[in-house]
Amino acid sequence: MANNVHGHGSSSASLNAPVLAPGHDFETITEAVAQIPLAKRTPIGWVLGFMGAFGLFMMLQAALGKLVMTGVGIWGNNVPVGWAFDIINFVWWIGIGHAGTLISAILLLFKQQWRMSISRFAEAMTIFAVACAAIFPLFHTGRPWLAAYWLFPYPNTMGLWPQFRSPLIWDVFAVTTYATVSIVFWYVGMVPDMATMRDRAVSMTKKRVYGVLSLGWRGSARHWHRYEVASLILAGLSTPLVLSVHTVVSFDFAVSVLPGWHATIFPPYFVAGAIYAGFAMVLTLAIPLRVAYKLEDFITMRHIDNMAKVMLATGMMVAYGYAMEAFYGWYSSNPYEQFMIWNRMTGPYAWSYWMLIAINAGMIQFLWFQKVRANLKLLFVMSLFVSVGMWLERFVILVTTLHRDFVPGSWGMYYPTQWDFMTFVGTIGLFLTLFFLFMRFVPMISMFEVRTLLPQAKVKSEHGHGN
Repeated sequence: MANNVHGHGSSSASLNAPVLAPGHDFETITEAVAQIPLAKRTPIGWVLGFMGAFGLFMMLQAALGKLVMTGVGIWGNNVPVGWAFDIINFVWWIGIGHAGTLISAILLLFKQQWRMSISRFAEAMTIFAVACAAIFPLFHTGRPWLAAYWLFPYPNTMGLWPQFRSPLIWDVFAVTTYATVSIVFWYVGMVPDMATMRDRAVSMTKKRVYGVLSLGWRGSARHWHRYEVASLILAGLSTPLVLSVHTVVSFDFAVSVLPGWHATIFPPYFVAGAIYAGFAMVLTLAIPLRVAYKLEDFITMRHIDNMAKVMLATGMMVAYGYAMEAFYGWYSSNPYEQFMIWNRMTGPYAWSYWMLIAINAGMIQFLWFQKVRANLKLLFVMSLFVSVGMWLERFVILVTTLHRDFVPGSWGMYYPTQWDFMTFVGTIGLFLTLFFLFMRFVPMISMFEVRTLLPQAKVKSEHGHGN
């Protein structure tokens, strides 16, 4: 493997770092990526990490089992705060998945080469995040087998249809479409690499499994043509989903008449916040991955720097959204809107509001500095804080809006229970469990895409111009 000269975190390195470190050829790229899932021995670090993640996943199983047997009363939801941890975490997880779709679809259409090394695990992150998100509205209904299926628009013998004017129905359409397209896009992108794994595998079991997953891929011109057409079609389908999914999620709030929710700025700033949170999670995963599996040649400082810049841009959009929320409350001269903003800033949950402002509007300003974007340890910590800040944003939007209504007699405080925390932490365990399995059995980096970055992969015309 080529020596990595760009992974030491210097400020000049991230500015001049290539998308692929020099010194590689087709074979070294394939060997470096394929050896991870084809390794006979599982690294002890992977085993310990998987055991911890699976332990958290078991916590989710226990919490959901208790909920099914007892009911949603085990959660802290009450009369003024009917939506709490369940919807907070649903919106948070949906947002995390957005970066994967943006990287795989929009950056593909814009032919951004730096996406190639991170697209595979970013897409996986999207699918796993959507799986975690789906748990919360499903069990928010209490007994899914008695209630959840009423959300789906199909005819039934009692002549009842879902309320199509409700954005909750739109959520079902948006999220299921998002999940379906993301899974198909992810899998189609892996087909050529699965064929490579099939050809390199020694174990007969692995040969057969990868052979089935590769769908008979032989790398013919016809196969490549169909692959490229399918990729462009799926990218075209995925691109509007980046904007539409979190826009629809924001409509859950924006179409209401509650002060603090009824705002036209919600759709764009929810989308910006989703991309912001998603790229923070990609950085959270990419920084330790490149060190643990010695992938610094493929996930270079150029990738880290670009992702930090996207975080900065979307973080500034989110900060603008916060400022406009406060401005709307004041400028509207509506006493209820003014009270809601004032309550967020000075009420019993003011700590959460000022924490999210400090993280999402204050801390993000450090990313203007190249030295900060090149400091991997600092960037990793900042990406974790961004995830916390975006969770607090959803907490503020939901809880501070609901816990004090128009009538003081209906005011109440919300306190999450141990089962709320167990369910939330358990979904983090589910996410990490799926991601550890993905790391162990699937090529984390798209081998065939990264190989196209090599000089010998460039096809030149008679006049010497690259096609």
